[in-house]
Amino acid sequence: MPELNPRNILIAMLLLAGFAGAGAGLVALVQEGTEARIAENRMQVNRNRIADLTGDLAYANDPVQDTVTLSHELLGGHDLPAWFARDRDHAVMGIVFSAVAPDGYSGSIHLLIGVDRDGELLGVRVSSHRETPGLGDAIEAERSDWIHGFAGRSLGDPPPDQWAVRHDGGVFDQFTGATITPRAVVGAVRRTLEYFDQHRDALLSDTPEDEPSPVEPVAAPHTDEERP
Repeated sequence: MPELNPRNILIAMLLLAGFAGAGAGLVALVQEGTEARIAENRMQVNRNRIADLTGDLAYANDPVQDTVTLSHELLGGHDLPAWFARDRDHAVMGIVFSAVAPDGYSGSIHLLIGVDRDGELLGVRVSSHRETPGLGDAIEAERSDWIHGFAGRSLGDPPPDQWAVRHDGGVFDQFTGATITPRAVVGAVRRTLEYFDQHRDALLSDTPEDEPSPVEPVAAPHTDEERP
């Protein structure tokens, strides 16, 4: 067995440290690049969804570039982006809100909710979720037509006490074997309409005001109605 001397041990330690540092740097570089691509892809998807939700408006600006961040418990979070569609006179024609339903079956459901200046829904799209495949993922526009049922609705259509799934006495369908997911989405859409109604003047002004307020989590319902 060759004799190990302090010099050889030091060289071996330095080599190992160098390899470890290079490996860690490579992992960090790959992760940074991956996160940047994921963020870019997510923004492109949102851009397409924003265009989809504002497609019926004759706006003159680029809504993706006309954005503010909003923070309110009715929207479900802090620093949520909202995009504005404006006419040639810069008047707001519609807004696409980011909103969070915190009480999905498998966690928070992130939504894009389009509202015109009269408080009528332009449409709703899901931007991200972790709901059960084959059950809760029916909230995706690519999976079913359910999400399209919000278009044209408002706080008065249906009446406030019917802004719920049928299981809870409302007018919105739930999915077979899955009530929690659509219930969460319906609630988030209703709260977003309430936010718009309460802040209409500020939102329709040339410089919308962002008035943060404490965000209180909405407790998920305790039920066994939805199972993977």
